[in-house]
Amino acid sequence: MTTLGSVAAAAQLKVVQPGEGRAGGLVPGVGVVFKIDGEDTGGALSIVEHPFAVGALVPPHIHTLEDEYSIVLEGEIGFRSNDREVVLGPGGYIIKPRGEVHAMWNAGSTPARMIEVISPAGFERFFRELTDMTAAGAPDPADIARLGLRYQLPFAEPDWLPDVIARYHLTPPPH
Repeated sequence: MTTLGSVAAAAQLKVVQPGEGRAGGLVPGVGVVFKIDGEDTGGALSIVEHPFAVGALVPPHIHTLEDEYSIVLEGEIGFRSNDREVVLGPGGYIIKPRGEVHAMWNAGSTPARMIEVISPAGFERFFRELTDMTAAGAPDPADIARLGLRYQLPFAEPDWLPDVIARYHLTPPPH
């Protein structure tokens, strides 16, 4: 178990300037820029940045090990968690608790960007492995599903998904 004292002892000064951080692609139109890893925080949290192209969708999934806290920086990003849906603009915050089916998408007509804080850390490794897969070409959806299961991240196809895709003119990733 991580305690406040152990996190403070494990954390080291790290500076990430604007525009810095390893970047890669996750699904078509959604990227990731790694800012702070779990190794930087003693496992307490990690922070990534996600750019969203117009029409981009992060498919519905369920986190079983971590919570996500998102802050919209640019554009409009839609969030759906179980039966709750909201569109947030710059400065909007949302908590996506573990155990709930959730999805995110660019809800506007311009590119969007958000910061995501993941607690506890560890899930950023899923993003690293996925960016390695996408860098080699379009990955097989079955390989992405297997990767998700390794990180206890099952994908879902809730009955509300077609409505969200239609209302926001989204381009879902292949499955």
